Amino acid sequence: MNKQIISTWKPILENEFQQPYFKEIEEFIANEKAHGKTIYPNEKDIFKVFNAVNFEDVKVIILGQDPYHGANQAHGLSFSVPKGEKIPPSLRNIYKELASDIDFKIPNHGNLESWTTQGVFLLNAVLTVNASEAASHQKAGWAHFTDSIIAKLSKERQNLVFLLWGSFAIKKADLINENKHCILTAVHPSPLSAHRGFLGCKHFSKTNIFLEQKGIKPINWQIVDENTQALLFQD
Repeated sequence: MNKQIISTWKPILENEFQQPYFKEIEEFIANEKAHGKTIYPNEKDIFKVFNAVNFEDVKVIILGQDPYHGANQAHGLSFSVPKGEKIPPSLRNIYKELASDIDFKIPNHGNLESWTTQGVFLLNAVLTVNASEAASHQKAGWAHFTDSIIAKLSKERQNLVFLLWGSFAIKKADLINENKHCILTAVHPSPLSAHRGFLGCKHFSKTNIFLEQKGIKPINWQIVDENTQALLFQD
């Protein structure tokens, strides 16, 4: 497993990589590969989210459950897919809520990397999955790893916004100090549940209201391409 970390997460993650439970994760994945399983995302992208946002730059955490299990979809960021891939149904509902909540132009792709440049941490609770087998790595031990990340953010940072969508994510609220951070919960944006409270939750405007109240630069939720990104997000 490629565990190259170039961000300020490196000392935090290297400590976790040495834990016995992480050795079990590696053994699980090695065993799956030995049995001919294709694993997503590509090895180089498993820890992409940690290289996308430095620890001290995280402002907002959007917690997903596990990676997309279709070919070419997962690339290490929750709810995001590479440009050129069809926008998944849950992300379409996220875009729909954004358009309803704020002045948001729905893009023609599902790549959310421009959010990470502003401190949006797109973390999946489980970082790998077998091709065409949803939730196939739920018992691999990843929850131990990502729970430690959430707890670390809660303990050592202040005034973060945690967006927890769906019962799986909402359970993680127990790891977060609500006296130091903002926790926003709703049902999952999946088409199966979005109409029961995700659509209309206004989490994106609420996030920015909280950040502004704390004197923190709000998130520009517009999806921009690489050519305009640097200009748009510079201080």
